[in-house]
Formats: sequence, structure tokens, C-alpha cells
Amino acid sequence: MFRKAAVTTVSNGSYLQGQANGRLPSMDSGQPAQEGKVVLKKKVTLLRGISIIIGTIIGAGIFISPKGILKNTGSVGMSLTLWTVCGILSLFGALCYAELGTCIKKSGGHYTYILEAFGPLPAFVRVWVELLIIRPAATAVISLAFGRYILEPFFMQCEIPELAIKLITAVGITLVMVLNSTSVSWSARIQIFLTFCKLVAILIIIVPGVIQLIKGETQHFKNAFAGNDASIMGLPLAFYSGMYAYSGWFYLNFVTEEVENPEKNIPLAICISMIIVTVGYVLTNVAYFTTISAGELLLSKAVAVTFAERLMGNFSLAVPVFVALSCFGSMNGGIFAVSRMFFVASREGHLPEILSMIHVRKHTPLPAVIVLHPLTMIMLFTGDLYSLLNFLSFARWLFIGLVVAGLIYLRYKRPDMPRPFKVPLFIPALFSFTCLFMVALSLYSDPVSTGIGFAITLTGVPAYYLFIVWDKKPKWFRKLVDRVTVTLQILLEVIPSEEDQKS
Repeated sequence: MFRKAAVTTVSNGSYLQGQANGRLPSMDSGQPAQEGKVVLKKKVTLLRGISIIIGTIIGAGIFISPKGILKNTGSVGMSLTLWTVCGILSLFGALCYAELGTCIKKSGGHYTYILEAFGPLPAFVRVWVELLIIRPAATAVISLAFGRYILEPFFMQCEIPELAIKLITAVGITLVMVLNSTSVSWSARIQIFLTFCKLVAILIIIVPGVIQLIKGETQHFKNAFAGNDASIMGLPLAFYSGMYAYSGWFYLNFVTEEVENPEKNIPLAICISMIIVTVGYVLTNVAYFTTISAGELLLSKAVAVTFAERLMGNFSLAVPVFVALSCFGSMNGGIFAVSRMFFVASREGHLPEILSMIHVRKHTPLPAVIVLHPLTMIMLFTGDLYSLLNFLSFARWLFIGLVVAGLIYLRYKRPDMPRPFKVPLFIPALFSFTCLFMVALSLYSDPVSTGIGFAITLTGVPAYYLFIVWDKKPKWFRKLVDRVTVTLQILLEVIPSEEDQKS
């Protein structure tokens, strides 16, 4: 099932029109991606990098239900404090990833950094859980929000049928997959446009909020820290809510090989994006509290809609449209980035070889993009999405904490590694400690969900030994895998990278 050594390919066949030399250049060769070569070209500029990060971070949560923090902290003051703290902590994590992205110039994000620091087993477990559960479930969840809010203006007086939501969601998922399979440039351009729409949507909330503050509407900020006392049981859940809202700052590292001048653009894009998002999130929550009380916010099904209805009248009808566009941007950015993790994992031999191949004309990692489509559709129509995400939320932060701990480890293991961008050591130490502490605390506060998630994650260990380590697979099985790979190459018109062809 998974590539270990050379396999039969059709990369020299006539249907490729003589492009046997159209291969990916070595990561360390410095060889430019020439026009005639079938490569993932460097098309991610600074602006596109910023749009990937901001466009993926800002989803539906800040507009619909920013109440996870408020519910688990117990007061307006504590919730705003935690929004700020989570933003700063996310910036710290993003700066650590900026260092990793400039010294390890390979795409793949979490997977690549764990592989470099700790070896193949934990890296495989990370990509195993991401491919089979986390990414399909996360994509289905954000896509369902897209489906619901794109239909909202047509069902103002009645409940939206669940089947209609799922059908339009399926169309949206398919559209994103087609877009990312067709053109990197168009995917990036649309991401820039959608990021602009998200920032406009946030400004539509912030500006009236600032006007309310100028008018003296501060009654909901009086005794801001009064209310229900925050318990140690609720802090991990509040942390997860806040960090989940900011999650996405690591996606640019998934496409490092496609970033122009990564030593400069990765740190710049990360810093600019995180400052914009953190300031935007905090001011958006402040704006909400100028008009909505803490109790009303907890009861609201869509906070931005409630806010807009009170201050903007009929203009509130535009809010669902902006939310749908925001969700679509998160879908697009997530698929664009995560497909590169699967591409790199396949290149390393941890996923089927077909996933590391590139379309001969469109120069996109077509198989790595579309592999998520059937898995996401299965999740959409049959899975208990929210339970799966609750089970595995700890796994995401466990591995992110592990990645940043790996940065510290690499400082001592490989001190001579070139580091164009270097963060003070206290930043990765604080970030990794906080992630791992909160993961440990979640075992105490919600042992059942965390335990189930831990068990699901551990299924990657026997899978690693079965698919990767065990090399005495039956001959018929190997022939079948080779035949399927060749057939898919012909159908999808893709070829392997240079390293694959050399092996």
C-alpha cells in the first residue's frame, strides 16, 4: 500500500509527450523550476502568504459562536484577557514555525518537522490521524457552516432543511477541490479576494462597535471580571476554544517549497497576519459587548447576526453572505495547505506513491488534493463530526507542542544548521510547555473524550509497522498496488518527482 522502494511507473510513456525529464528538482540543489519542468512552482508571494494565513484562521467561529471562551472563563474581562493571551501565544507558536520554516526548507508543516526532529514513527502517526480523521472532519465542519449560511438568505422565515445544507456543502467541497486541482495561481487569487472579504466583514462589526464606545455604551464592561468564577476544569476548554479560533497560523509552513524567498517572506507573513488577526479578534469581541450582554451572547445562535440586527437593520442580511465567504476561504486555504503535507509524506514513503505525483500540465499535486474528497464526503453524510473533533483536539495540540519542543531539541542536536530567522529560546519553551500542560490538564478535566482521542491516535502505531516496516508483503499484493498506481497515473495524468524516478 505504501511505497518503500522502486515501483513501476509510466513516467516515460508517450502520453507524457517526452517529458521524462520533467521532474521535481532536489530540495537542496538550488535548481530553479524551469518552464518545461513538471514541478510545484514558487507562486506564493508575501501577499499570498498573508492571505493563506489570515484566510484560513478567520472562519465562522468569530462571527457565529465566539462563546466557548466566555462560557469557560465566566466573565467578560477574563474572556477578553484570554482572547488576547491566546493571540499572543499563537504568535509565539507562529514565530517558532517561522524559524523551522526558514531552516528546514521543505513543505509539510508538522509532519516534516516531527520527522526531522524525532524520526519516522511519530511523523507517520501525525499524518495518519490527519488524513483519516482530523482533516476530513475539520473540512466537513467548516463546510457545513458554509452550506448553512449560503442558504440563510433564502430561508429567512423557516428552518433550513438538513439535506439541503449537506447537498450545498458537498457542492462547495467539490468546488474547492476542483479549484485547487486546476491552478495554484487561481486558488491563491481567490484566497486573496476572500481574505479581503473577511477583513471587510470584521470591520463592519468593529467600526459600529467603536462608535458605540464613543457614545458611552460601556455598561457591559462594568465589573468586567465579576461573574461566575473560572474553574481549573474549564481552563483547558477555554484554551482549546481560543487556540482553535486562532488555528491556521501554521498553514504557510505546509507550502514552504512554493514560497518565494522563504527566508524573508515566511517570518514577515506570519508576523503581519498574527498581528492583524489578534487585534481584529479582540476588537470584534469588544464590539460585541458594546451591544450584547454576556448572557445574551451565550444564548445567541449567531452572535454577528444578533449584533447586526440591533445596529444595522436590513443590512444584517449581508452577514450570512460574509460568513459563507469566510468559511469558503478557510476551506480553500486548508485544502491548499494540507494537501502538501500528504504530498511530502508520500514523497518520504509514508503514504501511497500516487499522492506525491504532479499533474503534467497544471503543475498541481492533483492526487494529494482529491484524496480528501471521498473521505470528507463520508464524514459529511455519516460521521459524528463534532465528537470526532472533540476526541482529537488534544492530538492536534499535542503534536504542535511536540513540534516546538523539537525546535529546542534541534538547537542542541544540530547547532550548525543555518537559521536565517531565530527566536529567543524562552518562546518555544513557553509555547511547548503551555500546549503540553493543557493537553495533560484535559486528561484530568475530560478523561473520556481525551482517552478516546488518544486511543484513535495510537492506531497509527500498528499501522506504521504493518504498512511501512513490514516489507514481506505478498507478491500479489505488491503487483496489485503497482497496477493501481500505474492506472491512476494514466487516468490523472500525473508523474512522480525526480527523487521517485531515481529510486
